[in-house]
Amino acid sequence: MPEVIFNGPAGRLEGRYHQAKMRGAPIALLLHPHPQFGGTMNNQIIYQMYYTFVERGFSVLRFNFRGVGRSQGSFDHGSGELSDAASAMDWAQALNPDARACWIAGVSFGAWIGMQLLMRRPEVEAFINVAAPANRFDFSFLAPCPSSGLFLHGELDRVAPYKEVISVIEKVKTQKGIKLEHVVIDGANHFFDGHVDELIQEMTAYLDQRLSEVK
Repeated sequence: MPEVIFNGPAGRLEGRYHQAKMRGAPIALLLHPHPQFGGTMNNQIIYQMYYTFVERGFSVLRFNFRGVGRSQGSFDHGSGELSDAASAMDWAQALNPDARACWIAGVSFGAWIGMQLLMRRPEVEAFINVAAPANRFDFSFLAPCPSSGLFLHGELDRVAPYKEVISVIEKVKTQKGIKLEHVVIDGANHFFDGHVDELIQEMTAYLDQRLSEVK
């Protein structure tokens, strides 16, 4: 899991990167929770999602948004962080010009950033969003949503109550053949304290199902 430093719009960005052995392997980009509430690329969920993608043969990048850890710059309320994510994807794609596909996985604030990036990058074929704060951030830009993906919610999430979030997401129109799936983890809060293993199991099941459809 080598440490990497690459250039972002506001200076250097710090990340961790795994290069897949197989030529043409898909790319996965992971986006962490809100920087002003302790979110970093070492978030427990991001960390475990990273290795789930690694184990399935992806080239995987997780990184710190501007102003977090050793990443330069300062918090920019989402606009700058979206530019950081675009730079991270550019960097990963430059290393993997033959990559057949790209996935985005985000947690909370990172899920919001990831969906905005997805709308700008047609090569993103799938996403996994954890605790998407659709009640706190505007997701109306998904009009229509161009890629299928999975939303994972905690039953006891008080930050982004899953019923509110699902009602927002269900209003999102999708292109033909695109499917948005929801899974609610019983007893889990916004941070999935004590329920990360269940979360990863659901993510793994979805990922394996989607990968089996490609083969």
